[in-house]
Amino acid sequence: MKTLHKLFYILMLSLGIFTPQVALAESEADLLKLDWIDLIPEKERNQFDAMGMPAVDHSGDVMAQSKVGTVRQELNGSTVKIPGFVIPLEGDEDTVTEFLLVPYFGACIHVPPPPPNQIVYVKFAEGAPVHRLWDVIYVVGTLKTETINSELAETGYLIDGIRIEDYDDYDDYDEN
Repeated sequence: MKTLHKLFYILMLSLGIFTPQVALAESEADLLKLDWIDLIPEKERNQFDAMGMPAVDHSGDVMAQSKVGTVRQELNGSTVKIPGFVIPLEGDEDTVTEFLLVPYFGACIHVPPPPPNQIVYVKFAEGAPVHRLWDVIYVVGTLKTETINSELAETGYLIDGIRIEDYDDYDDYDEN
């Protein structure tokens, strides 16, 4: 039945009956809702505390970003939805087109920043309204396992943003 549904969908899309926005709604079943722990390979999770920070920093330099941990290559190309806080990088007074998504308020502003697999670089071509970015939000988009170095930190993931959603699971989110 699922194959028949996809074939029907492809036919309707090719005939111009569905628009890309309708196509997005149809693909919600393929959307992976992630928590930050999901970005850490399972075999490495014992290296991190509940905040996604390295359990032990062997570098001895409290100002340096720890590079412990790797990314989950199997997530590359997935359409995901992940909550987080925004650290604006590019944009103007109305919209932000590039930003870091981090698991807790103040990450990357206070030192040290989280490891690369706990920071996501987001490119949002349309721009996200600045007024929606001061609290925790969801970012929906295509996740890539790509290292990007910004002036604040190295990231292990990139999301090509599709949309921003209001966060509605406050009971499940721990900001501490």
